Amino acid sequence: MKRPVNLFRRLSLTQQVFALILLFLAFFAAFFFVFLSKNIDTTLAEQMYDLMAARQQPIVNIIQRNAEILDEDFYEFMSSDTIQTNCLIQRNQVLAFGDNNTQEHQAVYNFLGSECKDMEKTGVDIKTGTVIIDHIGYYYRIQNAGTLNFYVASFMDETYSTSLRDSVIDSTVYVTVLAFSLILLIMIVWVFSIIHPLNQIKSYIEQIKQGKQVELYLNREDEIGEVANALVTMKDELTRQEKAKEEMIHNISHDLKTPIATIKSYSESIKDGIYPYGTLEGSVDVILDNAQRLEDKVHNLLYLNRVEYLVTSDSEGVVTNMKEVVEEVVLNSAVIRSEIRVITEVEEVFFDGLLESWRVAIENIMDNAFRYAKSYIKITVTEDDLKISNDGPKMPEDRIESLFRPYEKGEGGRFGLGLSIVSKVAKANKYKVKGYNTEDGVCFRIYRDKPKSRKNDSKKKDNRKESHKKGERDEDRNNWHRSNS
Repeated sequence: MKRPVNLFRRLSLTQQVFALILLFLAFFAAFFFVFLSKNIDTTLAEQMYDLMAARQQPIVNIIQRNAEILDEDFYEFMSSDTIQTNCLIQRNQVLAFGDNNTQEHQAVYNFLGSECKDMEKTGVDIKTGTVIIDHIGYYYRIQNAGTLNFYVASFMDETYSTSLRDSVIDSTVYVTVLAFSLILLIMIVWVFSIIHPLNQIKSYIEQIKQGKQVELYLNREDEIGEVANALVTMKDELTRQEKAKEEMIHNISHDLKTPIATIKSYSESIKDGIYPYGTLEGSVDVILDNAQRLEDKVHNLLYLNRVEYLVTSDSEGVVTNMKEVVEEVVLNSAVIRSEIRVITEVEEVFFDGLLESWRVAIENIMDNAFRYAKSYIKITVTEDDLKISNDGPKMPEDRIESLFRPYEKGEGGRFGLGLSIVSKVAKANKYKVKGYNTEDGVCFRIYRDKPKSRKNDSKKKDNRKESHKKGERDEDRNNWHRSNS
């Protein structure tokens, strides 16, 4: 059996609203006819007893002042009440006056007489209640006058209370229905003000899926407006990225085409006994250089697509000694441009993540620095902070914002992937990366906003030892390969 919650969630928003309205109506009907109706009856009964007490009290006061003189004026006053019937009871004898002394009321008088007898036995001074006689309901109230065993008894049938009850219920129903109708109208308007923009958003998404050029504008500043703006921004960003990918593929194809054409033409020339570079050795070196260029480009493309998976899947709990990484990269890159001075201010600190991923990231930043530096490159490493700066030309401000985006066109119209790889490595290890202009050049920074927690220091020390041992094993393995090559 499907749960009601699941069935409710499968309804559309409009159906959910009408279901809630029906549920509210059912609740209102149950509340009105069970709880409210009962309370109205209780309240009306109390009002009836209060009314009878107020009309009885003058009679009680007269009797208490002078019980011996019950003249015709008093009898006329007793029988003149048009709302309730009043009578006196003394020693279980009922004294009715005027038109009230009728055969129709005799059964009620007998009942009141028996009630007074019970009051004498129990010592009760006031008694109220209801009784049904000959299928007619009566309210009654009996009060001890306190003189000569007189009791003042009053009763009225349910005609007055029924009319009063109907009036109260009608007023309550009218007010409730009016309030409910107003709330319902406001709710319907509000719901449709939500459904309409949601349908607009749905239509916009469907048309975008079909490749149509459409616009979406909702003049709203609430959450729905924020969602609409986010969708438009996402669509614009995806369009930009798609265009950048197309341009990147075109440019990469052109970049790959050049070394491939060189390799092919040089190979054909050597086969024909012609050495384009003057000598066989020089011509083969050109082929090898272009083959290396191809290998580097393909390696970067593959690494860009796999770097996030490789970093996140293997780096849990692993730390890397950044001093060792920086020293290795500096040593390997010193021959790129020997005239560039490399300055290092490196502390022995550890970054979260695999050594290989950090090595690739720093190599890519260094390649970029060597490309533009004029006289020096400076590397500074402190706790959770790595900076690589150079005195090359400053970057345009609009370029800084898109510096690490993939497929972004770089200087000279080329699509460099190195900084995109740096960004992915940093984000995968929960670091941030940014580039900015300095007084004499540019700087790239990898950092964390807050210092790392020291709770896991002992665990990281073990990881550092393991990382050091792994580095020793890798070095031994590299030495073995060199000795056997």
